[in-house]
Amino acid sequence: MKRRELLKGAAALSFASAMPLSIAKSISIAEPVPEGNGAVSPVNSLKPPTEGSIPVAFVISDGAVMIDFAGPWEVFQDAGMGVNPGQMMDAFNLYTVAETTKPIKASAGMKIIPDYSIENAPAPKVIVIPAQRKASPAVLEWIRKSAKTADVTMSVCTGAFVLAETGLLSGKTATTHHSSYKVMAMEHPDIHVKRGARFVEDGNIATAGGLSSGIDLALRVVERYYGREAAERTAYDMEYQGKGWMNPDSNQAYAKIPVSTDAHPLCPVCEMEVMSAMSPKSVYKGKTYYFCMTDHKQAFDASPEKYLNAT
Repeated sequence: MKRRELLKGAAALSFASAMPLSIAKSISIAEPVPEGNGAVSPVNSLKPPTEGSIPVAFVISDGAVMIDFAGPWEVFQDAGMGVNPGQMMDAFNLYTVAETTKPIKASAGMKIIPDYSIENAPAPKVIVIPAQRKASPAVLEWIRKSAKTADVTMSVCTGAFVLAETGLLSGKTATTHHSSYKVMAMEHPDIHVKRGARFVEDGNIATAGGLSSGIDLALRVVERYYGREAAERTAYDMEYQGKGWMNPDSNQAYAKIPVSTDAHPLCPVCEMEVMSAMSPKSVYKGKTYYFCMTDHKQAFDASPEKYLNAT
């Protein structure tokens, strides 16, 4: 049973009246809020269908990080009440897509049976790509093909690496988890990696920072389709107090390039803080470097200068 079905009856009918007056107004389903007072600009607004729901495909595989897709899933699920308070409409139609419908293991081992394979999945208007293990060539091709007719193709966290592999980020500005800024810039020099961004929109491609940033990007997508007030109501219903979806540059805490010190050593590959007593290490030109994992030590050992000179 969907969560919104549990809210039917008196609780749902009282939803709008319980909200602050500033966000309790009704808005049109078919039109975004006019520009002004912080609403979406005509340049970035998206046109929702006059009837029916907006199809949203969540591309998952083994290792898919739960919050990366569960957070946006909750936003899009709840958006119907934000668009039309008191009415249990489905503003978005949500489904999971994988290379096959064989069960996958998401982060921490949760088993998920995908709704569709790439062979029979409905054409999406929104594509969500969470952090996960490396996607297969077939999945990458499905994303490329589907993105041509989608309104938005968005990644969350290091899902940006999957999106980058499709070539859809080439020449664009993007962001990812703060521990992966450096690696993304090195592996994909044709992408401008923006540090300190909660999310980045570049044409019909959007990338979110780490983990919870996906919630903000999803709220921003709701705003682009249905306007600021609908997104505010959705956030209100979720009891979500974050405001990052209103300010894409609100991850400034991660904008500054971290500096490794003896007291707080950082992995020179991903810039993650490590414990020197328990970490793999290498000595290069008389200096000891510590790593968060053996794979990063091996990458560094193969080409130390590449990592030391990267920003």
